[in-house]
Amino acid sequence: MTRVLVVDDDPAIVRALVINLRARQYEVDSAEDGAGALRAAAARHPDVVVLDLGLPDTDGVDVIRRLREWSRVPILVLSARHASAEKVQALDAGADDYVTKPFGMDELLARLRAAVRRAEPADGGDVVVETATFTVDLAAKKVHRDGGDVRLTPTEWHLLEALVRAGGRLVGQRQLLREVWGPSYGTETNYLRVYMAQLRRKLETDPSRPRHLITEPGMGYRFEK
Repeated sequence: MTRVLVVDDDPAIVRALVINLRARQYEVDSAEDGAGALRAAAARHPDVVVLDLGLPDTDGVDVIRRLREWSRVPILVLSARHASAEKVQALDAGADDYVTKPFGMDELLARLRAAVRRAEPADGGDVVVETATFTVDLAAKKVHRDGGDVRLTPTEWHLLEALVRAGGRLVGQRQLLREVWGPSYGTETNYLRVYMAQLRRKLETDPSRPRHLITEPGMGYRFEK
């Protein structure tokens, strides 16, 4: 199920979005300011963010920049600012789309769906990644092994997803920590060791000699098919 983070200080808009999104089977979290948005994004790992630029504690463009330091989540800006320069500024900061207030709910939902689709792998064959031992379904957020689902914690899933989406490239320790645990993390490498060990116990045939979840000592980790 797709998780949406709605960031707006207008309770009426938040309420309307929550009702409409939940009616369409989205999971919804909300925040009323920039600090709350960053905390929610780090804790809840949304699939898409709907962000107002006029927040009480900071400008929404700064929130976009902060998110882009560690996350690739699609960001759909929802703002009363109509000036072309302000739209360009938000898009250049890392937003994926821009909708001006007042807005039509159908258009907003269509743009949200499009942002989520663009964030998924373009080739349908890359949505499901198969190894000799297990299969990762990125779209469904599931892992299959020996004919059944593997139960992963949210943190285990996000760590595995980050490695699988890298497509065999080395992912540095700092990047993984910030992407999985949030922007305030960067040195807690013991977290990575603990959770990688848990993933290997669940997914590798021989966890002591991993074939798919590879450690590059002192640098980071790599996923190999």
